[in-house]
Amino acid sequence: MNPESKPSAAPEAMQQTALDSSVFRETLEQADVAVSITDGKANILYVNPAFTRVTGYSAEDAVGRNQSLISNKTTPRTVYTSLWRKITNGQSWSGRLVNRRRDGTPYLADLTITPVQDASGVTVNYLGMHRDITLLHELECQVRNQKALIESVVDTAPVLIALLDANRRVVLDNHAYKKLMADLGMQEPAQQILAAAGFASTTLIEEEPGEFIFHDREVCLERSGWATPRWFSCSLVSVEEDDATADAFFVRQRRRYLLLTAIEITNLRAEQEKSRMAALRAVLAEAERIDGLRESLSAAIYQLEGPINVISSAVAMLARRSQSEPMAQALADAVAAGQAALENLRSEIPPARFEEREAVSVNELLRDVLELSTRSLLAAGIVVNWTPASRLPSLLGYPNRLRTMFKALVDNALEAMNVKGWRERELHLSTRATRGGIEVLIEDSGPGIPAELRLRAFEPFFSTKKGGGRHLGTGLSAAQQTANDHGGLIEIDEAAGRGCRIRLSFPLRNSDGGLA
Repeated sequence: MNPESKPSAAPEAMQQTALDSSVFRETLEQADVAVSITDGKANILYVNPAFTRVTGYSAEDAVGRNQSLISNKTTPRTVYTSLWRKITNGQSWSGRLVNRRRDGTPYLADLTITPVQDASGVTVNYLGMHRDITLLHELECQVRNQKALIESVVDTAPVLIALLDANRRVVLDNHAYKKLMADLGMQEPAQQILAAAGFASTTLIEEEPGEFIFHDREVCLERSGWATPRWFSCSLVSVEEDDATADAFFVRQRRRYLLLTAIEITNLRAEQEKSRMAALRAVLAEAERIDGLRESLSAAIYQLEGPINVISSAVAMLARRSQSEPMAQALADAVAAGQAALENLRSEIPPARFEEREAVSVNELLRDVLELSTRSLLAAGIVVNWTPASRLPSLLGYPNRLRTMFKALVDNALEAMNVKGWRERELHLSTRATRGGIEVLIEDSGPGIPAELRLRAFEPFFSTKKGGGRHLGTGLSAAQQTANDHGGLIEIDEAAGRGCRIRLSFPLRNSDGGLA
């Protein structure tokens, strides 16, 4: 038998139209809610046993006395004014009053008063029903207090906190998070942080509630211009809560959330950066010394090979005319000595620096270069516009070689603009993620490279510099070699107006060297 189904009513029962008045009285007597009936002046005419249990006043104590008997006299007068206004107009009133038991202890009553009207619509009695909700009120206050305390702790903590739902939308955050949002001008920094931490929006959550998805992972949020990037140590944990809807009362349902916490470590990273930059300056200074030596020796060999080849050809011609020609023998000896000298020079060229490939951040490399070149840029009065991509994938490559290449290109731009009388001195650097790769733009407002010389600019030892006794240098050939070693491309782009724009494109590669 279905407990929710009702048996068919007997014909005799269906004909019954009224209950005996004693049934109503027994109902009031056995009700578990305190009931009192008063006359129009609030004098008590009847109370039930539940009223006695709640207030401590028996029927003999209460009947004939005014309902104010149980008032604690601490309820604001405005509450009573509103109460009487409604019930005298024939309307029910519901609210909470502070009452007092017979032993003098106060309690909070949840009260409903209903006017009882006669057949002509005149109010003759008032029916009052109330419950003692003191414990419930205490629990409500405890919950509110705990919520307020937790919110105070969360909002004043120097930790960014954001709660994300299953769709990665922020549903709860604290003041530190809102402040970061305002500082960075971002709609939702949480999405930037998760992306920088390598947590994609499509990543499946396999961790149990309370388990960390990642812990103390350092991420960097890039900012445009010279603004210092913000560094955070981030953690992401999976959490759940019970569904409070009525549908979940018997069948437990839970909602999954992601709790993101982040501690800013920008100052700590800045101190670390000072030490790292000092070491990096030393490393790059040594690298530049070695590269300069390699360049000088290669240039000398390149310059000497031409005349020696000419002399070698002349010796061959003289030898064909007369093998006993003394001049031919002398020239042959000179050629041999020159070639020996060239071999000696080649043997003195320092070997290329060995470097392991690793995942590098192009933004960090360019930021290193700008930091290393800050003094020179300021001394030359050059305005730098640095616009890094906020999210940029890592590039598998040789960090020192890439850093050296970027620095050489920045130094070339600086030197091009740092000429007497040149007023336009702006350097623009930007990065962006392309489909399957990374693009870097380095643009200066200098005199630029004439169109007829743009292809020759990549030839070894070619330079547009007019030089005061200095060797020609390697120009863009070394940068092209570095780009080629990374599977990339370097080209001189046609800038909108004066200046030179260098565009570098790098494809993303896997650890095995294949394209990502």
